[in-house]
Amino acid sequence: MIQPGSQNSITYRRVIHLSHVIDLDIPQWPGDPPVELETVAELNNDGYYLRRFSLGEHSATHINAPNSFYSHSIGIDQYPAQSLIVPAVVIDIREIVKANFNYALAIADVLAWEEQYGEIPAGCIVILNTGWQKKWFDKNAFFNQDAEGISHFPGFGIDATQFLLQQRQIAGVGIDTHGVDPGQDNSLATNRLVLEQPRIVLENLTNLDQLPPKGSTLAIGILRLRGGSGSPVGVLAFVP
Repeated sequence: MIQPGSQNSITYRRVIHLSHVIDLDIPQWPGDPPVELETVAELNNDGYYLRRFSLGEHSATHINAPNSFYSHSIGIDQYPAQSLIVPAVVIDIREIVKANFNYALAIADVLAWEEQYGEIPAGCIVILNTGWQKKWFDKNAFFNQDAEGISHFPGFGIDATQFLLQQRQIAGVGIDTHGVDPGQDNSLATNRLVLEQPRIVLENLTNLDQLPPKGSTLAIGILRLRGGSGSPVGVLAFVP
C-alpha cells in the first residue's frame, strides 16, 4: 500500500503551481476524450455563473492510479491523504535532452545528482526536469511524432526506475512530458513498475525550472473519483 508521508511541518518561502491551466486546446494523448466546457448558468439570466466540464482522467497535469494497469489494484479515491504530501527532488536533464529528445534517465544520472546533493531520501518523489514544459502550447512539438506516429520525448529509463524504487525507496516519479516513460516506449514500463508498488506517477508538470534540486514539498490535490484510473491534479510546491 501507499505509505503516509513523513512531513511533520513544512517551512517555505514560496508556493508554486506545478499544474498547467486546463483549457480547450491543451495537448492530449491520442484517443483521450476532448476537454469540454459548457456554460449552464449565466449571471444575467440565473443570478450566478456556472459551467460543466468534462475531460479524461489522464488529461492536463494528472496523476495515474494503479488500477489503470492492474484491475485488482486501488483507484485514485483510495490514496491516503498523507501520501499526497511528499518531499521532492528534481533531476535536471535539460542540457542532455537538447541533444537527444529520446533520452532516458540512467542510473549514472541519479548517482551524479547524488554526488552533488547527497543521497536521495526514502519517501520522496523524484521529478525529472526535461525542459519539455516549454513546448506545452505547441501540440506538435509537445508530442513530437514522426511520420509513423511515434512520439519522441524523454523519460525515466527502466533501470533507473528500478534503482530508485528498490535502492532509494522513493514515493514516486514526476515529469513535465505527457509520460514518465520515453515517448518511444509503448510498453509504458516505468508507469507499470511504479504503479505496481503502488506509488505516485505525475505527468504534464510545469514550472519545474522554479524548483531547487531538493528541499521542496509537494501537495497533490486529487479529484476523489470513485474507482478512478487517475485524476487531473492541482500540484503545489512549497519551496524553502
